[in-house]
Amino acid sequence: MKSPQALSYLSYAFHISILFYGLAITCLISATVSASYDGNETDYLALLSFKSMITQDPYQVLTTWNHSFHFCDWSGISCGKRHRRVTALQLDSQGLEGSLSPHVGNLSFLRKLSLSKNSFQGTIPHELGRLSRIRHLYLDDNEFSGVIPTNLSRCSNLEELWLYQNELTGSIPKEMSLLSKLVVLVIQENKLTGGIPPFLGNITTMEVFSARGNPLGGNIPDTLGLWKSLTQFYCGVCRLYGSIPHSIFNLSLLVNISLPYNHLTGNLPSEIGYQLPNLEYLQLNHNELTGVLSPSISNCSKLKHLEMGNNSFSGKLTINFSKLGGIYVILLENNNFHGRGEADDMRFIESLKNCTKLVKLQLYNCNLRGVLPLSIGNLSDQLRFLNLAKNQLFGSLPSSIGNLVGLTTLDLGSNRFKTNIPTTIGKLQNLQRLSLSRNQFSGPIGDAFGNLSMLTELYLHFNKLSDLIPSSLGNCEKLNALDLSNNRLTGNIPKQLLQLSSLTYYLDLSQNNLSGSIPSEIKDLKMLSGLDLSHNKLSGIITSSLGECISLTILSLSSNIFEGIIPPSFSSLKGLKVLDISQNDLSGKIPQFLDKWNSLELLNLSFNDFEGEVPVVGVFANASAFSVMGNNRLCGGLVTLELPKCKETRIIVIAPTLLVVLCCVYLLCKKKRNGQPSQSSGSEQFMKVSYNQLLKATDGFSVANLIGEGGFSYVYKGILDSNTDKLVAIKVLHLQNRGAQKSFLAECEAWRSIRHRNLLKIITSCSSVDFQGNDFKALVYEFMPNESVHNWLHSSAYTSKLILLQRINILRDVATALDYLHNRCQTTIVHGDLKPSNILLDADMVAHVGDFGLARLLGSELNQNSSTGVKGTIGYAPPEYGLGSGMTSIGDVYSFGILLLEVMTGKKPTDDMFNDGLSLHKFAYMALPDHIIDVIDDDAIVLQSTEANAMKVEECLVATIKIGVSCSVDSPPQRMKIETVVIELERILHVLQNI
Repeated sequence: MKSPQALSYLSYAFHISILFYGLAITCLISATVSASYDGNETDYLALLSFKSMITQDPYQVLTTWNHSFHFCDWSGISCGKRHRRVTALQLDSQGLEGSLSPHVGNLSFLRKLSLSKNSFQGTIPHELGRLSRIRHLYLDDNEFSGVIPTNLSRCSNLEELWLYQNELTGSIPKEMSLLSKLVVLVIQENKLTGGIPPFLGNITTMEVFSARGNPLGGNIPDTLGLWKSLTQFYCGVCRLYGSIPHSIFNLSLLVNISLPYNHLTGNLPSEIGYQLPNLEYLQLNHNELTGVLSPSISNCSKLKHLEMGNNSFSGKLTINFSKLGGIYVILLENNNFHGRGEADDMRFIESLKNCTKLVKLQLYNCNLRGVLPLSIGNLSDQLRFLNLAKNQLFGSLPSSIGNLVGLTTLDLGSNRFKTNIPTTIGKLQNLQRLSLSRNQFSGPIGDAFGNLSMLTELYLHFNKLSDLIPSSLGNCEKLNALDLSNNRLTGNIPKQLLQLSSLTYYLDLSQNNLSGSIPSEIKDLKMLSGLDLSHNKLSGIITSSLGECISLTILSLSSNIFEGIIPPSFSSLKGLKVLDISQNDLSGKIPQFLDKWNSLELLNLSFNDFEGEVPVVGVFANASAFSVMGNNRLCGGLVTLELPKCKETRIIVIAPTLLVVLCCVYLLCKKKRNGQPSQSSGSEQFMKVSYNQLLKATDGFSVANLIGEGGFSYVYKGILDSNTDKLVAIKVLHLQNRGAQKSFLAECEAWRSIRHRNLLKIITSCSSVDFQGNDFKALVYEFMPNESVHNWLHSSAYTSKLILLQRINILRDVATALDYLHNRCQTTIVHGDLKPSNILLDADMVAHVGDFGLARLLGSELNQNSSTGVKGTIGYAPPEYGLGSGMTSIGDVYSFGILLLEVMTGKKPTDDMFNDGLSLHKFAYMALPDHIIDVIDDDAIVLQSTEANAMKVEECLVATIKIGVSCSVDSPPQRMKIETVVIELERILHVLQNI
């Protein structure tokens, strides 16, 4: 056993050895650290702290940051030669993630900190305010949040501060005004609020200021005029309002001004071009600026980019562009550069020939009037983009357009060009997008288009083009969208066109006179999304090859002469959202696969000869999503269709015949027996006509005299009395169609007791038999020489269009007629099928409501027993009808609202654009009140000569669209009353008539 002294000695010796060992380790570490930071521990530890807070280093840029190297040799680090202290930390675009260590504030010799384009998060450390020597601070394109630290004001030598594209909030701190050496402040693309503070004007060294893309609000302070060295000013999309201070235009060194997408108002100074001689970039688009676009801009000889679109500039465009030889972009769209019809309205085009670097010229919807001069062909061969659409250019399109061989986009749509499309268009072999739609071009399309091998989009719709579709279009092997609709094209669909596998967006050949069958080559369009061949004269069976177009979402074959069954191959079209094969001669049963498509949103099988049972599942479970009207051999289906039970079809068909005869006798013979005066003249007598008289009056019901066709009838023009040569309209019922007898009955009952200046006048009726002994029934009306509102809105045959005053007059007339039917008849009458094709115009353009084939007399015994099962037309019928509700006057109000919106926008409620939740109602509603001009039919608006009058017109447009929106809401109780509609339209008319 060891003595206590020995144990004490051993313990002492152990502690001494531990002490020496610790000293040795400390010395070793000290030597290593000394080697790493050479005595500058503060910088070394600050950098290690920076590294410790990095969570992702995908490029391993920080692997050199270890004790094996002096920190001055680490990646991204620069040091001063004298003191070996860190002067720059630069790690841009390294994919670094993490937060920024506050210890960076200890790098007291730092002059540049650049961490752009990484993923730093969290707040910007206020400790950066310790960096008194820093001149350049780049923290842009990260994910910093929180506020801008007020301590940055202590960085008294700071010259550049880049904080853009982060998530910074709050306002610009007042302390920023202390940065007296600041030259560049870039804070764009954050979430800063509180406006542009006036105190920033105290930083008189400012040369570049960018706050674009912040919801700052407020106005531009006049104090920014103290920035005498300012060269670049970017504050677009900042919710700024008010006028641009005149002090800004005194900053003669300005090179770039960019203030788009704000709410700036007022005029630009007339001397702007002399005040800003160094200007290269002027961007003030999407504001509310007014007045004349000053011709002094011609003095900005260094100007390269001029973007002033989407304002309210007015007056003639008189800038002399010949002085702007270096300009490459001119964007002036959506203004009102109205001329007075003078010969030189388009003179500015001539001045553009000196702009040899011009790449983009955009002047659509500027109310430009006149002839496009030949000098258009003298524009720069560098020109890539030319858009003059939605103006009032007329005459022929100059053949010199073919000189612009650099064009990739040419849009001249919605003008008034006439005559043939020049063949020189084929020289534009770089074209990718070409639109000549909504003009009055005539003649053949021509083979020249086949030279445009780069073309991806071609729009020639709504013209008067005739002859065949050229097979040379098959050479356009990159074409993905083609619209030739609403022309006068004839002949077959060329096979070469259908072999363009590039067609993926849509192919629209509707509203022409095409004939023949659909070529089997249609199968090559496997990626096509939309196909519209409606309203032609296509015939034969529907080719089964269509079933191979498996990408189709919209398919319309309506209003042709197709026969046979729906091809079984259609079962492969499982992505279809819209299928319209109405108004053909198709037969057979409704295929079972149709009720299994989950994607189908609209199915129209109406006016064919389908037979058998209507399903009640899938799309057939929603009465507002499909139509089978005009197929008199169908049965079953939803109760709301009111079709016969399949086993009782024969019994139901018999009953209406007797009712029709009784109604006609009632119409022609009944006298008022209750002592109350009739609403028509008591002495009025209906003339009697026979089948033979009507046969002669219409020249044997010849096609030449056919002026209309509906689900239950054909309408012919004819002359009953050869002595007067007075035309009448003769409506001959399709008695073989189920519901036709009831339609006749409804019209008889309605016309029996109504007379109004805005209702179509009935002359007589005929209930007889034809020469084969078949039942024959017809109604004879007063002839309407100006046909239907539908034709004025949508037919390419109408070269002139309805102006605004005419449209409001028509709407007032229709509303007045509805008010009479709903509120001023002894029995309330519901029209049930209000739409533009049922609104007819007389010689004085007065509107008359016609076609009462679906009318209901509310409360009458006839109404209770004569339901046809058809409740209006898809798009115009109110949603409650699809849910089984009975017809009501408030349902008519909904139809009127949709009609009003169609008349004002020129768009049908079934337009292809209305999908994915967008409807005509919502389209109009979203435009209120600030974007109303964007949705109004271009043909409706004649811009006024003064700003005050233009404002009045816009107010009237807003008021009118509000009526349509209010009438077409889904909830019936919330719809505007028709008597209120009449009052409001009368008020709008009064304003327009006094402008």
